[in-house]
Amino acid sequence: MIETLPHTGSTNADIAARLKAGERIAEGFWLVADRQTAGRGRHGRTWFDGHGNFMGSTVVYPSDRDPPAPTLALVAGLAVYEAALAFCADPAVLKLKWPNDLMLSGAKLAGILLEGQGDAVIVGIGLNLVHAPDLPDRPTASLSHIGPAPDRDMFASALASSFTTELQRWRTYGLDPLLRRWESAAHPRGTALHVNEQSEGIIRGQFDGLAVDGSLRLRLADGSTRAIHAGDVMLA
Repeated sequence: MIETLPHTGSTNADIAARLKAGERIAEGFWLVADRQTAGRGRHGRTWFDGHGNFMGSTVVYPSDRDPPAPTLALVAGLAVYEAALAFCADPAVLKLKWPNDLMLSGAKLAGILLEGQGDAVIVGIGLNLVHAPDLPDRPTASLSHIGPAPDRDMFASALASSFTTELQRWRTYGLDPLLRRWESAAHPRGTALHVNEQSEGIIRGQFDGLAVDGSLRLRLADGSTRAIHAGDVMLA
């Protein structure tokens, strides 16, 4: 259930347009592009579309019986982590960073963008397989930095499979196992972070795991712990 486009603006936007037009896209379907001219990250940032990289989107229809829809960001993060792990000789170099980044030796390898459309959540994922962009505010990496770059279609199949597995686990077992597994794949507690919140600016602290709702626990210099529900998180 993977449809490939040679060229598009944004796979997230394409799926949103299909949903708006009344098309019922099944869960498990992926739209993957060779190139994107308008790929987006969080807060409207442009997503680099280096040829050979993975850029694709899928759709989830949360129900009242499911855990809260925002925690799909953690589901997607674990799915990307598991898919990338198969192409990484040293698992220790891969780490998740809240809420939706995959890091390779401290540099950004992949990002995830969730967008609502009616009763659906569109999950867009970009991962640097071959090329990594030069960004002014953060280091980046690609899997080609640590070995032969995986074939894009092979990676797409691995990701589709791992996403289906993680989605089913989320629905069947709830948040507790998800949070434990996500933390086990993240940088260790005590890692120095700074969070850019639009209302307050930069907040500095240390990673103190995840709260029961999936928010980030940030331990501040005075020993108190603050729950972060939104914001840009960077390794200090």
